[in-house]
Amino acid sequence: MVTATAPGKVILVGEHAVVYGRPAIAAPVWQVVATATVAPAPPGAGCTIIASDLGQVLQLAAAGEDEPLAVVARLALARLGVSSDPDWRIELRSEIPIASGMGSGAALSTALVRALFTQLGEPVTPAVVSELVYASERFYHGTPSGIDNTVVAYGQPIWFVKGQPPEPFTPAAPILLAIADTGIRSPTVLTVSAVRAGWQRDRQRYEAIFDAIGAVAYAARRALEQGDAPALGALFNENQVLLKSIGVSCDAIERLVAAARAAGALGVKLSGAGGGGNIIALVEDTTAAAVQAALLAAGAHRVIITPISA
Repeated sequence: MVTATAPGKVILVGEHAVVYGRPAIAAPVWQVVATATVAPAPPGAGCTIIASDLGQVLQLAAAGEDEPLAVVARLALARLGVSSDPDWRIELRSEIPIASGMGSGAALSTALVRALFTQLGEPVTPAVVSELVYASERFYHGTPSGIDNTVVAYGQPIWFVKGQPPEPFTPAAPILLAIADTGIRSPTVLTVSAVRAGWQRDRQRYEAIFDAIGAVAYAARRALEQGDAPALGALFNENQVLLKSIGVSCDAIERLVAAARAAGALGVKLSGAGGGGNIIALVEDTTAAAVQAALLAAGAHRVIITPISA
């Protein structure tokens, strides 16, 4: 029996614009992980994938081509040269809230790929894991940028531009985030599709907003590389205004954003697709507890305090 894990993730800056070629920065969140366990099954049982958190039990041989976990499992087995239906029982578990902008789908698929390679005693690089997982991301995201599978597979902060090799990098100093869950599930494919519809209606306006978000990402990378937390916080706030202007914020997000700022956060924004999901607040050791309490009082379902470093 073998086990593999993969982290959740947050996008620090650049979401939505990243789909249209602008840069974004994402980071793993190791406080919440997805886990895949592969165990032998009786002869002739074939391969069964059990994803209890999703309410799914999939027989690999019979699962359709629209089942993301089956798709990524088949791709990984093909890469490993396994053409038959192995007698395995694969159990998937996740601490990452679903449809909340924390990369739950990418993490489940990443843990699954790593477990399959480990089961057969084969090493696998982050690049290969990311490539295999990307094929399943289209089922969750419609037109994925590739940022989720990349940051989850590499497990470290990533500078990401669609179509270019990812650049892992290390902030000059760790930053501390409060990640607050609105409790509203918001499938990424819906908000990405809504933004695309807006872009198709008014490309000039949306392209200008995407350019501004891209400029925020470049400035945020400089702030991270210089260890300038106040500058990064101001950029979080700027990014939130731009995301609100394309319609991906909501009342629950705005309520949490206001609460965190009033409690002393350096900057606050939604993280991920929006429409619900999570917000991230840049905090300090001296303000983390107050911000966490304020977010819970404002209706957050859960607040994770997590450092982001290498």
